[in-house]
Amino acid sequence: MPEVNPKQISFARVRRRLTKSQLAKKLEITSRSLQNYETGASAPDDKTLQKIAIALNFPLQFFYLEEEMPEIAEHTVSFRKLSKMTEAMKGCAFAAGAIALKINQWIEERFNLPIPNLPDLSDLTPEEAATALRRMWGLGNAPIHNVIHLLESKGIRVFSLAEETREVDAFCTWYEEQPFIFLNTLKSAERSRFDAAHELGHLVRDVYSMRHGQAHGPEMERQADAFASAFLMPMASVVANPPPAFTIKYLMKLKHYWGVSLVAIAYRFNSLGMISEWNYRSLCIEIAKQGYRTSEPEPMERETSQLLSKVMDHLQSKKLGRREIAESLSISTDEINSLTFHLTKLSVVPGRSENTKNQVKKPPKLRLV
Repeated sequence: MPEVNPKQISFARVRRRLTKSQLAKKLEITSRSLQNYETGASAPDDKTLQKIAIALNFPLQFFYLEEEMPEIAEHTVSFRKLSKMTEAMKGCAFAAGAIALKINQWIEERFNLPIPNLPDLSDLTPEEAATALRRMWGLGNAPIHNVIHLLESKGIRVFSLAEETREVDAFCTWYEEQPFIFLNTLKSAERSRFDAAHELGHLVRDVYSMRHGQAHGPEMERQADAFASAFLMPMASVVANPPPAFTIKYLMKLKHYWGVSLVAIAYRFNSLGMISEWNYRSLCIEIAKQGYRTSEPEPMERETSQLLSKVMDHLQSKKLGRREIAESLSISTDEINSLTFHLTKLSVVPGRSENTKNQVKKPPKLRLV
């Protein structure tokens, strides 16, 4: 009879952002009993474990796994709003990331994915780094049609954040030499593109700090914002094509051209000295009055993962789906859905595939365009 892994109970509780006392109340047990379950001092009986699984929405088998979930070291992670995050939020985000790492591992065992192609640009200013990266990647000064597709083509794994971590804009991390970016899809599409570019800035400019535990601070976040602004709106093109007037009317046209928010465009003009400080403040006030800070006008279509979509389409052609992934990892299909931009479809055939690995003998090579 397999034994319950106490660390799995703790992981699942943190993933659901519950304290020990909150979960104990749901289970109608004492906090001391739950503490003992999580430390391994005692094990829950079958009935109690069933209640734990239901309360935390994890399959029963998850709590018997001997292999523990991947651990994301805090110093390897960059959060956009670290000062506003509680430990519960942070723990929930780490847990979501750990599940994404397991999903990525499952995919990599079956598919040949793009390898990382990220230079170390830590010795450059944000503006210089953005210009250099555009040149290295052959982007010129044109708008980036799809940021997520571009990142995936360069070997960065991009996952969506679950609703439990909606307070988190985005974060990135390195895990075993593989870069990951997590985006909150509750934000506007324009904001999500900027978040993705912001995290890219961390990955190419904050390499040492993310790998060696240097503290993240407000200045690092400001520089990542500056990188994102320069990467999405290259200086040469912005300066060469100023609008006739710095009004919301003309900014709307540029918003659709660059694929960023009105606030981001105004910020870029100000950072390049193309607009006076007074005009910049007036423009920001007008944007706020119109409600465009919280609700982006004429929103663009949301970007999703091309890589994950290709993976799921291939699995579906083999009569496989999210159910097989979920059962293989002993997690719920809800977890897969929330981390893969809700791209996954229901399994085409009922039941569990016994020979998933054998059905894909040669890993398909995914080519992102």
